[in-house]
Amino acid sequence: MKLPVPFDNRQFSQYWVGQMCGSMAQQMLLVGLGWQVYLLTESALALGLVGLARYLPLLLLTVHAGHMADRHSRVKQMLFARALTGVAILTLGITSYLDLITANIIYLCCVALGVSQTYGMSASAAVVPNLVRKSELAQAMTVTAAGREFCTIVGPAVGGFVYILGASALYFSSFALVLVSLIVIFLMPPIAQLKDTRKTDLAELLAGFTFVWRTKQVLGSISMDMLAVLIGSVTALLPIFAKDILDTDSVGLGFLRSAPAAGALLMSLYLARNPIRRAAGHKLYAAVAIFGIGTLGFGLSESFALSMAMLFILGAADMVSVVIRSTLVQIETPDTMRGRVSSVNSLFIGTSNHLGEFESGVLAALVGAAPAVLIGGVGTLLITLVWIPLFPGLWQRDKLIPDEE
Repeated sequence: MKLPVPFDNRQFSQYWVGQMCGSMAQQMLLVGLGWQVYLLTESALALGLVGLARYLPLLLLTVHAGHMADRHSRVKQMLFARALTGVAILTLGITSYLDLITANIIYLCCVALGVSQTYGMSASAAVVPNLVRKSELAQAMTVTAAGREFCTIVGPAVGGFVYILGASALYFSSFALVLVSLIVIFLMPPIAQLKDTRKTDLAELLAGFTFVWRTKQVLGSISMDMLAVLIGSVTALLPIFAKDILDTDSVGLGFLRSAPAAGALLMSLYLARNPIRRAAGHKLYAAVAIFGIGTLGFGLSESFALSMAMLFILGAADMVSVVIRSTLVQIETPDTMRGRVSSVNSLFIGTSNHLGEFESGVLAALVGAAPAVLIGGVGTLLITLVWIPLFPGLWQRDKLIPDEE
């Protein structure tokens, strides 16, 4: 059976394995962080602060991370990010084992994880076009996303079970996976990368933002996704739903966190074999709308099975959006700017994910978890409608890769 991308390409294969190990570690880790913080504080706001702590470094360091990815080795930048992740996770493991863990220690480690994610995402996203041919890019992005979503399915479920043995067991297991990822990426063969050698000034540092602003279809796709996930994300509130509404434990929380990724994985496997070729804009908008509908269904549910189903649906819809958005960003951007543009994309993603967690925590503290999710679902549907006249070119986009044969 022919694979959708050339896994006989050693560079891409090692990149993919390294990303898989890193993603698995992160997904296991996030179950522990959320569950441990809620057990320590029983506060929705505390769950939101976990997201805020991971977001602030992204906000402050995005420009520098993108600049470094265009000026220096993207592989070395990925190694730096993995090493910092390992230090943060090891700190969590040791303090948990010694029973010294506090919410403040978790927040501090989340800041370190935010720094590592900022530099890691800019480099790892920008390096993919250096590993495969242009005609394989959409499928490479899909397969990369499929691997990430597989980890998002398995990671939380495994993390929930391992947490039964204690938080330190979970953190040390995650650290071992990060170490494997670090070694695999370190052993990658050298890659060809065009580096921006122009003199650095403020305009060059901000060139990624300028490019995104001028490229309306890229701006429309990443901004719509950012706002939809920012107000419609339920991830930060899953510990509350698991414990207080669905009456389950850390294992149930792990399955809830896995459900969106299960939907995303199945959708990514379909898209790897059936790439999006026509009506890309319409499919993007439809996917975001379905994400909003799934969010509404989850907010209304008091059944574990129905909640799992709604999370599965919104995860599948989100994968369509991810593939279209990430392919647009890479295909429209020159290689010498991919680091800076990828960093802008990472900022939008981080804003939606981490600041979205903070927004969810604050709103849930004010009006309750279920009403906060319902407000997010309605807001997502409204954003989808508003973005059609704001970005008509994106709505009307037909071919995802214009010069595709």
